[in-house]
Amino acid sequence: MMKGGDGTRVCIHAGHELAGIRRAAQAAAWVRDCLEAAIQPGMSTLDIDRQAAALIGQAGGRPAFYQYRGFPGQICISLNDEVVHGIGSPSRVVRVGDVVKLDVGVALDGFIGDTATTVCVGPPPAPEIARLLAVTRDCLAAGIRAARGGARVNDIGAAVQRLAERNGLGVVREYVGHGVGRELHEPPEVPNFRTAAPGPRLRPGMVLAIEPMINAGTPAVTVDADGWTVRTEDGRCSAHYEHMVLITQDEPEILTWAKNP
Repeated sequence: MMKGGDGTRVCIHAGHELAGIRRAAQAAAWVRDCLEAAIQPGMSTLDIDRQAAALIGQAGGRPAFYQYRGFPGQICISLNDEVVHGIGSPSRVVRVGDVVKLDVGVALDGFIGDTATTVCVGPPPAPEIARLLAVTRDCLAAGIRAARGGARVNDIGAAVQRLAERNGLGVVREYVGHGVGRELHEPPEVPNFRTAAPGPRLRPGMVLAIEPMINAGTPAVTVDADGWTVRTEDGRCSAHYEHMVLITQDEPEILTWAKNP
């Protein structure tokens, strides 16, 4: 743990730690892509959750989210107006046209992989949904481009917010990205919006989970009675994508790109 120049704590990883983080990130990416390919109409979100647990075990890890701060699921599965932290349920069935957010965490040999994607089930999505997903992917790419050595954490959020709001979409404020490596949540926080403070300077060896959560309508969200499931206040759809990136002297290295074995 180190200070980030403005007094904010940051984590710097090197050597065998980075090797372990890379392996965990690749395991999470593999599980994410397997689940995306497997989702079919008629599956319950509990079916998806159980399949995720099996895949994580097959990868040699364990679910990083299970019982983290009491979370009861193996991964987070959020449908349509649900933004994040959806819990697998036998009564929540995936339908044609549903927008499914898969947030996958894998703990492997003392390190964490964390990644998310959004899937539209069935035929091509309606234009509004297709645009939401495309812009959210572009927001993630913009945030990653801003994550260069020597920049500030706030540069990431500013890039995400600028692109989302230019397209008339809402950036969720209550939930943000974060450092990740040995722990699921390490400093610093990585907002998807511009903040008053610039945040710590990005230094080689920092590993960040950059994860825009973008709403088709307003940024406002509510939390269900289960204490976990976050949904849009206006009932419109939300999208969520996430990559882990390693800060270098130049362009960041994306650790959760799926690589061939």
